[in-house]
Amino acid sequence: MSESSVNPNAILTADNPGSKLIHRALLSVTDKTGLVAFAQALSGHGVELISTGGTAKALREAGLAVKDISELTGFPEMLDGRVKTLHPKVHGGLLYIRGKADHEEAVAAHGILPIDMVVVNLYAFEKTAAQPNVAFGHLIENIDIGGPSMVRSAAKNFEDVAIVTQASDYSALTEELATNHGGLTRATRWSLAKKAFATTAAYDTAIANALDTIPEAPAPELPAEKDSASLPQTLRINLRQAASLRYGENPHQRAALYADGSGLGIANARQLQGKELSYNNLVDLDACWALAAEFPEPAVAIIKHTNPCGAATGATVLEAYEKALAADPVSAFGGVIGINREVDAAAAALIARLFVEAIAAPGFTPEALAIFAAKKNLRLVEVKSAPAQPVAKQVSGGLLLQDADTGAITAAALKIVTQRQPTPEEIASLLFAWRICKHVKSNAIVYSRDGQTIGVGAGQMSRVDAARFGAMKAVLSLAGCVAASDAFFPFPDGLESIVQAGATAVIQPGGSVKDNEVIAAADRLGIAMVFTGIRHFRH
Repeated sequence: MSESSVNPNAILTADNPGSKLIHRALLSVTDKTGLVAFAQALSGHGVELISTGGTAKALREAGLAVKDISELTGFPEMLDGRVKTLHPKVHGGLLYIRGKADHEEAVAAHGILPIDMVVVNLYAFEKTAAQPNVAFGHLIENIDIGGPSMVRSAAKNFEDVAIVTQASDYSALTEELATNHGGLTRATRWSLAKKAFATTAAYDTAIANALDTIPEAPAPELPAEKDSASLPQTLRINLRQAASLRYGENPHQRAALYADGSGLGIANARQLQGKELSYNNLVDLDACWALAAEFPEPAVAIIKHTNPCGAATGATVLEAYEKALAADPVSAFGGVIGINREVDAAAAALIARLFVEAIAAPGFTPEALAIFAAKKNLRLVEVKSAPAQPVAKQVSGGLLLQDADTGAITAAALKIVTQRQPTPEEIASLLFAWRICKHVKSNAIVYSRDGQTIGVGAGQMSRVDAARFGAMKAVLSLAGCVAASDAFFPFPDGLESIVQAGATAVIQPGGSVKDNEVIAAADRLGIAMVFTGIRHFRH
């Protein structure tokens, strides 16, 4: 009886009828992490190893017996390696259904041997695409063809074939092979198949997204110039579930966290201690981290329901925290804190006195961790900054996509529109308030002084209400503060409320049809006012 026509029941392990033995494996990987140890485990169970190119070389150098893919197919690798596994003896060995009579007859007639496992990871296309000035031809050559083809063939026939696409699975598979005397269960093969299809989906998404940014195909030796000015014609999102959350915004809503695996940003942050992060924790952590990261100097943002109740800069994290807390200590209770510097013991000792849900920072000193360890429920998150990314918002039937709001302004770019010139101290406070205002829900008015928020009017239906609410929230003196408005004043009344509260200078975008009336009101009230020319709506 030929090997290709073996009764499938004969290759089930005795200990586990759902476990099928691996007789022959094809290995072809770009990332060779853990490869040799896994191949040694396979060989130890009598598995015949077939391989290609660099993978075969690595296995031979480790002392393993390996058959070249060309020995299996009877056909040499060709076209600079573009064609090596695209062959009926490879895909026939993967796709034929063991035990199905006509399939058994076909593979026997053509001398096709079964391949029971494929170990494949794909060309590192995303890393290639991320290289600056990568040659177009080099980019195209790093699109894997044979790998995804084998992955899909093996995954489709998971009943008979195990497809391994992640080196992180080698250890568990090695243990299962040992337990089942060289076999893998149906449940494992199904799990591997789902991972495999997710792998090819993510890979195709990465290729399509990268090529979508190149408006014209240049000559192979020329750089693949990207059009960064336009958004993609087709929005492709492929994220892996990083965590199943207890619930969403409310207990009756299901929720999960999905991450891009980059290691950057809140979605990929490392939790150092504390209870499981909730949906609301993650939303607030993202808001406070984004605000703290706005500043080059030490900065602290205390967030409640995505809006800052206190934010400040200082010479140290301790000073910044003291100022942020002083802005609204009542609202800070139960808040989430973002800090753009490593947290030291001095800051930790003071923060630990307050009930806080979570803290996001780039790091914590050992002394700070020891202090926070006494608050076992406090969630500490170590986060690495991520580059600005387009912002997506779901609407019924689709998504809205926009560039991240990276708009910034310098003192030199401000347009002074009033008779009174702002003082240097006012300019510094105005620019601080403007940065904060970008992170406050519209309509937004932010009162500030000396790198510290004094009052925050967030999410109001009228700008006058935002001005009044921000003043009402102030626990520190508003006298001599400045104010920022996220959008222009449609009428002078909002400005008048701000000045009545105690502000001496105002920063706003300008652009209202009634700008002249608002400027006249500012001159009448004796304050300084500057225009930015950009606004910061946040819905």
